[in-house]
Amino acid sequence: MNTIKKIGLTALAGSLVATSVFAGEMAVTGSAGITFAGQEQTSNGNGFSSGDSINFKGSSDLDNGWTITAKMELDGGAQATTTQLFDDRSIAIGMGDAGTLTFAGHGASSAYGAVDDVMPTAYGETWDVLAATDGSTAELNAFGSGSSDNMFTYTNSGLVDGLSVDVSYVPSGTAEAESSMDFAVAYTGYEGLTLGYALGEENAVAGTGAFDLNTMYFKYAYGPVTFGYQKAEIEGNNATNTDESDMYGVSYAITDALSVGFGESTIDLGSSSTDQVTQNVSFSYTAGGMTLAGAFVDQDNSGGSTATLDDRKGYEFDLSFAF
Repeated sequence: MNTIKKIGLTALAGSLVATSVFAGEMAVTGSAGITFAGQEQTSNGNGFSSGDSINFKGSSDLDNGWTITAKMELDGGAQATTTQLFDDRSIAIGMGDAGTLTFAGHGASSAYGAVDDVMPTAYGETWDVLAATDGSTAELNAFGSGSSDNMFTYTNSGLVDGLSVDVSYVPSGTAEAESSMDFAVAYTGYEGLTLGYALGEENAVAGTGAFDLNTMYFKYAYGPVTFGYQKAEIEGNNATNTDESDMYGVSYAITDALSVGFGESTIDLGSSSTDQVTQNVSFSYTAGGMTLAGAFVDQDNSGGSTATLDDRKGYEFDLSFAF
């Protein structure tokens, strides 16, 4: 064997050994779907749209037992409105019993935002389908706290059996005028029961002071039925900036493949004497990697308005495929 071949084989063997030391795992998943939606009091035209997403997930174990996990998402819908290469992306450091610290470049929820509406449903929250069009008033959604790109989250479910703790830090920047921290706890130590509480802040507008948020909820699953109730409040610097909401939902798994749900949310606005009330009937059917789901929504007094345009109904159907 000549010298050149020996050098080449030696280099190849060395690279294989080095690669095995740092070997990790990479997984790629994706989804694609077609959505059809519509509502009263609108002339949006074509109600069809499509969605697609490819998710990359890579992980590797460190010598000290920690795990590093990186996630990145290619989303066709996001690329239409942004110059960023990826949509959701994050790096998580799993520290065993010490919890998990995550740095999210984009697409993460704050500790409060992750539980702002966790009521049982077969498809979407009560407020998901409708949008303001043709002079109507914008509806109010679940009260969400501040979030931004390049934020940190920490979660730990190993401190007390059945108890999980979540903390998030949102830095000041383009989305938030001031930095903020959120806290959330959930208890699942009793079979079928989930109890939760969260505190958050919203500092999007400079000079107005922080909006403080809190929410508490419970969910109970008994056989195929899950019921939940949630109460939330956003408190501003005066009474007109303070709103409250009550939400409940129930879902029923008719079979392993078919589920139905009903939910209602009521938002009491400090700036209006009229409550926004939304009801949602939903369903979901799964067969292998295919899911057909949808919802019918009826809303009164959108945004606290009593105008005729602000009582409206809507629907949405989604056919999606996972691969």
